[in-house]
Amino acid sequence: MKTARLDDMVKGWFIGNFDPSLAKTEDVEVAVKRYDRGDSEARHFHKVATEYTVVVQGRIRMNGVEYGAGDIIVMEPGEATDFECLENDSVNVVVKLPGARNDKYMGIAGQA
Repeated sequence: MKTARLDDMVKGWFIGNFDPSLAKTEDVEVAVKRYDRGDSEARHFHKVATEYTVVVQGRIRMNGVEYGAGDIIVMEPGEATDFECLENDSVNVVVKLPGARNDKYMGIAGQA
């Protein structure tokens, strides 16, 4: 049996082609992300990966739409989004499929 601590991972990413990783693979990336109110990410998109975000706890806003616990947001390649946390102690699980390195582009698709 192998064990690890999420706090030892980089920004919550624990499976994927990076260090540290519990399963070093380019097939998928998986993270548990913890946020506080006001945390945000600038508008970005992926050219290769589909990104799945599951809101486990709290409230977030993506593309001006609010989501809460139990909501799943799927961003296909080329679809841009921003992110804002609306409640302290919000938790998301994020899966990128495939786990394409260097596949994060700032701005709106087609303008990068």
